[in-house]
Amino acid sequence: MWNDYELLKMVDGGIPFPMGSDQDGSIGKKYGIYDENGGVETRGRFIIDPDGIVQGFEVLTPSVGRNVSETIRQIKAFQLVRESEGTEVTPSGWQPGKKTLKPGPELVGNVWKEWNIKEAYDSAAATE
Repeated sequence: MWNDYELLKMVDGGIPFPMGSDQDGSIGKKYGIYDENGGVETRGRFIIDPDGIVQGFEVLTPSVGRNVSETIRQIKAFQLVRESEGTEVTPSGWQPGKKTLKPGPELVGNVWKEWNIKEAYDSAAATE
């Protein structure tokens, strides 16, 4: 319902991934985000891969909204890592089409040599 009345007005063409609804709270109870006293769930988003494994999640109080663009960015990052079978990783602030990193012991403690986070965020801000 939220998708029909809100998201379609905020994102051209709607959200390009499936969204679920938990009207009876059973899923929220399993994920620990159901507020028994209020009879509602707190705001949560879970990114679940094709194998049914939760790859990412965010839970916020109802008074704080989520960032749809960030969710889409994260989904694209998870897809890239999955498609590369772990031979590429996406560092903080990574944007689709930008440089990825090759994981390995030599990268530990040296990400700063390979990745300029200021450039990544400046680039992301310029595209918004």
